[in-house]
Amino acid sequence: MNYKKRIIIATIIMFIICFPLHFVYDLIPCSITAIFTPVNESIWEHMKLILTSSSLYYILNYIYINIKRNEIPHNYFLATFLTPILSIGLYLIIFLPIYYNIGENMIISIGLLFIILIFAAYIHHKITKKKAIPLSNIFGVVLIIITYIIFGYLTYNPPTTDLFFDTKNEKYGINIYNM
Repeated sequence: MNYKKRIIIATIIMFIICFPLHFVYDLIPCSITAIFTPVNESIWEHMKLILTSSSLYYILNYIYINIKRNEIPHNYFLATFLTPILSIGLYLIIFLPIYYNIGENMIISIGLLFIILIFAAYIHHKITKKKAIPLSNIFGVVLIIITYIIFGYLTYNPPTTDLFFDTKNEKYGINIYNM
């Protein structure tokens, strides 16, 4: 399969994964789901959709590749770490000015998410096609774990900034403390 088809398939699957992820914490409210899925309607918590959908897709894809071809692409887990981190940064750079100027718009949010996931799939593909970096897969796994630790920490201890404020429930993070 050529790389364009892989990028399209990855984008569509990650995009589809985002929708059930949005509701997982509401259906199964516990500390595990709080780390991986949004616990409120803040902008920051929705970045977990990018992080978890891409991480989940690429980890399942890794398992599939190992079973089918018994190979590990170069820098695979480093790419699996960098992909959502770069995507979240790009999403926020584009989304925040729009949000502050026109407010929340679901069509813009979802459309931008789709565009960002195309970027994510492209970046992942490019990184795995680069020359192998020694220990990149081990380093990538450690960084993925650290990223989820940080996201989990910020879920329970969010700063009191606009990015972490849930305008729907008027609170921050999972803790119930209001503005």
